[in-house]
Amino acid sequence: MQFPDDRRYTHTHEWARQDGALVRVGITSFAAEQLGDIIFLDLPDPGTRVDGGAAFGEIESVKAVSDLLAPVGGEVREVNEPLMDDLDLVADDPWEGAWMIAIAPDDPAQLDALLDAQAYAQHCAEEA
Repeated sequence: MQFPDDRRYTHTHEWARQDGALVRVGITSFAAEQLGDIIFLDLPDPGTRVDGGAAFGEIESVKAVSDLLAPVGGEVREVNEPLMDDLDLVADDPWEGAWMIAIAPDDPAQLDALLDAQAYAQHCAEEA
C-alpha cells in the first residue's frame, strides 16, 4: 500500500498535513476501506479545543461506529462543511476532499511524533 508522504499518520488511521499555520486532519484510505459506506459524521464546531490523542468526533458506517482521534492538540479553526453534505467523499477522495477539520496546533512539533508514510504502510500491513 502507498500513502502520501506529505502528511503524518496515527496508529488509529487519521492523517495530519501541515497547511500553513493549520494542520488538516482526515482519515486514511485504509480506514475508509475498513469502514465501508459512511452514514454519519459528527465533527466539532470551530473554536473547540481538542487534545492530541483524544476524540474530536465520531464516524459511523454500516459496519461500525468509531471515534476520530486528534493527531495534535489545539483549536479547531475550520470544519469541512461540504463533506457533511457528501459523506461519499470519505471513500472517494480521502486525501483531499474528505479532510475533516483544520487545527491551529498548540505545538506544531507534535506532528514529528506521528508515523511517516513508510511506517504507516508497515502498520497497515501488520493489521491487514
